[in-house]
Amino acid sequence: MNTPYIPNISHLLGALSIYDLENTAGKKLRKYNPNNEKDRETIIITFILKDLMYLSYRHRFALISALRDTLNRSDFDFSKEFESDYDEYRTMAWNETEIADPRGFFADVYRLANEVWKDDLQKASLEDQSVWRERN
Repeated sequence: MNTPYIPNISHLLGALSIYDLENTAGKKLRKYNPNNEKDRETIIITFILKDLMYLSYRHRFALISALRDTLNRSDFDFSKEFESDYDEYRTMAWNETEIADPRGFFADVYRLANEVWKDDLQKASLEDQSVWRERN
């Protein structure tokens, strides 16, 4: 556990990977349209953010900070995050061709995470992140 946590925005979509779960989690997720505003909020809050609650508030802060930084990059291709990778046993509930606005999807993840995790993200932001590695 002495390995530093390196946040990657692909971790945000872990709950949407349905490899070998097509008949369970896949069916639940496919009831929603990721391009519909209300459905997207449900997907993000109920599946994505809830799935990441196992992370400490510090890890979630680092992950959302990485997402913020990535959203600030105009050249980043968010659609690649929805690509399935069968060699890595990763099948996404919706592939990159089914998400009309991948950047918008991640922007909504960022917005909703800042609402749902507001207290934890604020707590982490007030700490000296440079000492986190020493304490963990």
